[in-house]
Amino acid sequence: MRYYTALRRPLEFKRSLTVGLVALLLGVQAATATAKPAGNQWDYLQPDRDQVIASLNVVELLKRHHYNKPPLNDARSAKIFDSYIKMLDPSRSYFTAGDLAEFKEWRNQFDDFLKNGNLEPGFAIYKVHLERLQSRLQYALGLLEKGVDSFDFTVDEELLVDRENAAWSKDERELDDLWRKRVKDEILRLKIAGKESKAIEELLIKRYKNQLSRLEQTRGEDVFQAYINAFAQSYDPHTQYLSPDNAENFDINMSLSLEGIGAVLQSDNEYVKVVRLVPAGPAEKSKQIAPADKIVGVGQNNEEMVDVIGWRLDEVVKLIRGPKGSVVRLEVVPASNAPNDQSSKTVAITREAVKLEEQAAKKSVLNLQQDGRDYKLGVIEIPAFYLDFKALRAGDKDYKSTTRDVKKLLTELEQEKVDGIVIDLRNNGGGSLQEATELTGLFIDKGPTVLVRNSDGRVDVLADEQQGAFYKGPLAVLVNRLSASASEIFAGAMQDYHRALIVGGQTFGKGTVQTVQPLNHGELKLTLAKFYRVSGQSTQHQGVIPDISYPADVDTKEIGESALPEAMPWDSIRAAISPDMNPFKPFLAELKARHEARTNENPDFVFTRDRLALTQELTHETTISLNEEKRRAQQELIENRQLTLENTLRKAKGEEPLAKLEREDETTPHIEDKKIKPEDDAYLSESGRILLDYLGLQDAMAKTSSNGR
Repeated sequence: MRYYTALRRPLEFKRSLTVGLVALLLGVQAATATAKPAGNQWDYLQPDRDQVIASLNVVELLKRHHYNKPPLNDARSAKIFDSYIKMLDPSRSYFTAGDLAEFKEWRNQFDDFLKNGNLEPGFAIYKVHLERLQSRLQYALGLLEKGVDSFDFTVDEELLVDRENAAWSKDERELDDLWRKRVKDEILRLKIAGKESKAIEELLIKRYKNQLSRLEQTRGEDVFQAYINAFAQSYDPHTQYLSPDNAENFDINMSLSLEGIGAVLQSDNEYVKVVRLVPAGPAEKSKQIAPADKIVGVGQNNEEMVDVIGWRLDEVVKLIRGPKGSVVRLEVVPASNAPNDQSSKTVAITREAVKLEEQAAKKSVLNLQQDGRDYKLGVIEIPAFYLDFKALRAGDKDYKSTTRDVKKLLTELEQEKVDGIVIDLRNNGGGSLQEATELTGLFIDKGPTVLVRNSDGRVDVLADEQQGAFYKGPLAVLVNRLSASASEIFAGAMQDYHRALIVGGQTFGKGTVQTVQPLNHGELKLTLAKFYRVSGQSTQHQGVIPDISYPADVDTKEIGESALPEAMPWDSIRAAISPDMNPFKPFLAELKARHEARTNENPDFVFTRDRLALTQELTHETTISLNEEKRRAQQELIENRQLTLENTLRKAKGEEPLAKLEREDETTPHIEDKKIKPEDDAYLSESGRILLDYLGLQDAMAKTSSNGR
């Protein structure tokens, strides 16, 4: 049995799950499809016996072992229906209102269909989707065959781009008009990005023809996986069915951590978006890819770039993967672009495995001057919670683990007589639960570290059994939105024991445990437990709220557990500890006031706040102009605002301002970044100053109390 707590790493758990599978076909009857029948072209797509049995197994597993055990009833059926339609047509650009009217007679019947192993309605809807998609692609090609120059970009018209809640097109005529505007928008984006008409025409024709070709290769397994996932993910976003092919690539498909470049990806409508970079991975080391960037093309070494807009995530994964040492080229639209700016850059990355040594914790010394004194603070950066299970099981006494490495670094820093320690957990996506527990034990006396509530309501308490704390000195923990899972368990424990000041951004909020259960056909990952802090608060959805908050560097409405559909809610259970009085509480108001006074004018903090504000302002725009003159003027205005933000930061740091926004690509040699001194990291430096503020206030209170005696 495999258990997973982090975004990508296995953990060892105390007990196994025994699951009885349904292997009996329960009198499956074919449904009478009343929706508009698809053409004969798709008649070959039919559910087979293995898929029917697998669907029954999934129903039984979720009923018995999912954490929430919600009933499979009419209300669940409606959720499945909505999820499936949204999965197939997220921008409401393929189906018509008439299609939806015909599908809706099934809206409250999917619970019965699934209980009876009846997959026909799911397949029928998918076939209509294929028919509509094929029709739309053919229509778009027909427009392009008239030539890019046949479009009039002087007309004042707009395209609604935020179509999540748009009205469904009444008929094919309305769909034609929508798609005419969509094609016009794609052309305009590429024109503004600097491409010539002929090149645009060739690119888009090739893109649509490739999508048509791949459409014709649709397999029954593609339909089954989509339909069953619409069912599974109506329970929570981490419950997922894996087809036999995808089950073979568990690490990729479960965590989306791509072998070879070290990037966590997800589908975002027609695009593949970067969610997070694996620490010490090739993508992170390239310094040319960032979270929220969109991958629009993939090329092998010097071969022609393949346009991947509209491709499925697993198809893009296959292109990006490859032998260690080989080169993959990615065409990327940076997240820093304006929303309608399709300007891209090409990045060449050498595929390689992420070495455990490169993810190891490392130390540095932060030298600060405050209140007329010089201070030294130790910094321990922990990119991941790692444990070399293989070496441990082989009896290697020098096996690597987060706790062992941090213990050694703490000893070295104490020998350097540092005044306190900052643990840097920024971008740490989690890892071994065992290591999160053992690392907590270095900083507390023995006691509970995390609670795990199972689907049967039983609460398992994981604890540190070692008497005494290894490090008892001043401590701060720095987190951000990409600190997840095991990071949240450690940070939460430090906050609940009042052992450290937590500073930075609200964490990711993944507080659930998944297991992978083999089926007769593929596998099912299902959520079977939930993490709770020792205070009884869940880490789910809400994450860890810092004592002192920094401006977010990503949009928390777009990235984080709370941004995922059907995310399980935050809740609480009975606390496992009754901690002593919070030593930070009397000083928090003053600490926040001093922090705000320092950072209100700090160029890095100002830049982060203003950049996010601009991004959020632009993403709230629901329509865009298809008039070229207006669009270019809008684009120029946005780029000027971005340039002003960048140059304000550069001037404040004594750097030369830019004449225009820079766009690197593979033709521009990347100069390896010089090692940044801890003092030049604004967030790290501010974390140190907050810790020193606390020590100063604590000393002042102690002196006042002493004098009062």
